[in-house]
Amino acid sequence: MQRKDFIKLPSLGFLGLYSCGISNLKSNKKTLAIQLYTVRDAVSENLEKALEKLVSLGFTELEIYGYNGTFFGKTPNEFQIVLKNVGLKVISSHHTTGILHNEKGTLLNNWEKSVEDLHFIGSKYMVCSYLFPEERTIENYKKLPELLNKSGEITKKSGIEFAYHNHDFEFEKFDESKNIYDFILENTSSDLVKMELDLYWISKAGIDPLIYFEKYPKRFPLWHVKDMKSGTKDFSEIGNGTIDFKRIFEAKGKAGLEHWFLEQDSSDKDIFESIKISKKYILEHSYFK
Repeated sequence: MQRKDFIKLPSLGFLGLYSCGISNLKSNKKTLAIQLYTVRDAVSENLEKALEKLVSLGFTELEIYGYNGTFFGKTPNEFQIVLKNVGLKVISSHHTTGILHNEKGTLLNNWEKSVEDLHFIGSKYMVCSYLFPEERTIENYKKLPELLNKSGEITKKSGIEFAYHNHDFEFEKFDESKNIYDFILENTSSDLVKMELDLYWISKAGIDPLIYFEKYPKRFPLWHVKDMKSGTKDFSEIGNGTIDFKRIFEAKGKAGLEHWFLEQDSSDKDIFESIKISKKYILEHSYFK
């Protein structure tokens, strides 16, 4: 069988059998999803080859980044064709606020067009991904809930859910009584603004995710799953670090989890080798369903 013929096969089940083995597919039935930023260097070099490599590793779903009026330099139609050819589905997309870097694809720059394009490729979520360091002022924090609510109102009209993704700075003090993360949660609509919880960053901040699941149930439909090295707290392959994923995943019902994405921001190995290590651990542990 030629590779081009294999890529065109319509059955994602066959891709799973090919990459994971029949026994793994039957026993685990996991949908493997990844934040594409993990392989950003490979994407920059050759988008199609990077996506094909992810498919060969068993991935079927993506969270993407970098939309700026195009998808990695491609029109929505061109990008949709690429996705269909390789057999990948976009679940979610990352976007910055545009408070200081007011570029296309940000919450403050023609957001309606961004929503239109993400709806066209079938994305279920759009996520505010990051506040740049120079945006992290009390004045901007105070305005953020209104911006997030407004962004969520616009995505909702197209049937897309909106969410906010954390790092560790959100767990710094906002005022005497609360941190920035609580301020965002308490001052945004639970209907319009969900949360994409990054398990690495909340753990690095020394916060127990289950506290937030109890306090704000069903508010966390998206997770980033990555591990943290002991001592250095650097990024690690899943299973090679200190985060207790079993305990966290056992609370997924309370959290309202719908989709989670493997992510690793950097590695001391070839990044695809790190992905293989994480994938192996995921397939061997049933709680990652």
